[in-house]
Amino acid sequence: QERETEPEEVTPPLPTGTAVPWPLSAKSPEALREQAARLRSFVDRSPDLDVADTARTLAFARAAFEHRAVVVAAEPDGFRSALTALAEGRGGPGIVTGEAAPQRLGLLFSGQGSQRLGMGRGLAARYEVFAEALDAVLDVCDPAVRGVLFGEGAEALNETGVTQPALFAV
Repeated sequence: QERETEPEEVTPPLPTGTAVPWPLSAKSPEALREQAARLRSFVDRSPDLDVADTARTLAFARAAFEHRAVVVAAEPDGFRSALTALAEGRGGPGIVTGEAAPQRLGLLFSGQGSQRLGMGRGLAARYEVFAEALDAVLDVCDPAVRGVLFGEGAEALNETGVTQPALFAV
């Protein structure tokens, strides 16, 4: 019996020149500089480097340790210079460093007035995890919230009983 397989999800390419973040982390400042040097060597050895694919790998396939840095650039040369500076213990354009603080959580809830019809629709279409979370929250809301959020009635979205749960869901 033949089994149906799901098509592999393909992430659309970013427009040329789009800056992306490359996160790095290590257990010490010295190890972080070594990590930057190794990544710089990887950039040097990779003439056909896809900066967006590298960003995804660094963000989703690496452990997160206490000492962190993010380098932001659009092209391999930009990453090369930022990684060199980071490896040498310097800062510079497109480099942010810091140390993770344990058990700190920040939440931001936008205030009423930031709502718009279809808000979250683009995120839900592009990111399955967001779509699943949005659906889970909307499932416990009054069904009118989902209908208004993805409907056409801008005036209905301005009603507090719909606006507040819609903003929370997104």
